[in-house]
Amino acid sequence: MNKTLIILKREYLTRVAKKSFIVTTLIVPILMVGLMVVPAWLASRDDKQERTIAVYDESTLFMGQLEQEGYTKYHFVDQGTYGSLRENLTANNEFYALLYIPANIYTNSQAQLSSPKQVPLELAEEIERKLSQIIESDKRQKVIASAGVPDLESQLEGTRTKVSVNTVKVTETGEERKSSSMVAFITSYAMGFIIYFFVFMYGSMVMRSVMEEKKNRIVEVIISSVKPFQLMAGKILGTALVGLTQVAIWIILIVVGLTITQSMLSPESAQEMGKNIMDSQAQMGPMQPDMSEAQNQIAEVIEMIGNLNIPLIIFGFIFYFLGGYLLYSSLMGAVGAAVDNDEDSQQLVLPVTFPLILSIILLFSISRNPEGSVAFWASIIPFTSPICMLARIPYGVPAWELLLSMSLLVITLIGVIWVAAKIYRTGILMYGKKVNLKELYKWLTYKG
Repeated sequence: MNKTLIILKREYLTRVAKKSFIVTTLIVPILMVGLMVVPAWLASRDDKQERTIAVYDESTLFMGQLEQEGYTKYHFVDQGTYGSLRENLTANNEFYALLYIPANIYTNSQAQLSSPKQVPLELAEEIERKLSQIIESDKRQKVIASAGVPDLESQLEGTRTKVSVNTVKVTETGEERKSSSMVAFITSYAMGFIIYFFVFMYGSMVMRSVMEEKKNRIVEVIISSVKPFQLMAGKILGTALVGLTQVAIWIILIVVGLTITQSMLSPESAQEMGKNIMDSQAQMGPMQPDMSEAQNQIAEVIEMIGNLNIPLIIFGFIFYFLGGYLLYSSLMGAVGAAVDNDEDSQQLVLPVTFPLILSIILLFSISRNPEGSVAFWASIIPFTSPICMLARIPYGVPAWELLLSMSLLVITLIGVIWVAAKIYRTGILMYGKKVNLKELYKWLTYKG
């Protein structure tokens, strides 16, 4: 046991002291925030490229109705101009694209947009939406005219109603808390991806470490004074502590960030902010009406996040991270001990990590129906439960299902460690021999 602790300490201190660990620990949270914020910021920016679309309308239905929207303009052309434009579309720099609307647009509902460049999806959807709205409006007016009811259009417009559904979660004590299906969905997806990322990254780290020592023949010296199982256990547990250290730092940063944000949006700070805005309103002009609404929405989202079972999510994250990591790192350590080169390792890694990949594929289905049979079995089976059960926890999981999932994971983990130790003990000193299933079975049946 003492030798295992020595190996554990060496693996931990060696990896934590690396500059790559410090940089990754500080950079990854920033990158994760950037991955969420930057796409949203880019999507919110207006497309400022001016485009003029030449329109030839055989139906004459859209004449004068395709108005400029944003930086997209529409210019109607006659048949003669259309023919020349169609022949020389590539050489013409006046128009970005050519929109042809056939005379039977009512029946076939298809138009053609020609351009020498690949038309952006947003522009194509914008044109589709405008054409559909004009046809819909024209059909509605014809129905109103045939019905002969005065002021029918305004009456129909008055019937359009948008309903928003606010979800409330009722606790066992009868307390009502604001909840959000979107917040639970995002939390579920994020937890699943983070577990996948950690398990795969740190498991691969163990495999590479074993392969490097075996390839450099260092293991022959180490194994003379340390048992193979002690060496494997020290590597796996040392790397696990590295992962937990990194996760603990990230959790602290997230909690501190949420606490600061929540305190900034508390009623007291909001009142103080309001007073400051009122004092400077005369100098800066009228306040935008959407500011307070956006602030309230942010505060509401943070409140909904706080209403999630955060202690259970953190506990589940740590348990399933350790369980999933120990499970897959044992298998990857066995793979590293069984092979001599990277090519052979890639062939064995895919079958080992396939359940992890399958778990990621199932995440969307689980998030849409967390109580379905697919979600249940994926969160119970030990090879997929580290990701799938953690993805279900934000939605609320019965205690017996959670206990069953954890128990099966622990039992399977013990069995996998025993198998991995058998393979590791024999394979770590085996060189120049191709490994197959028959050979692995022999290693498992060796005694002593």
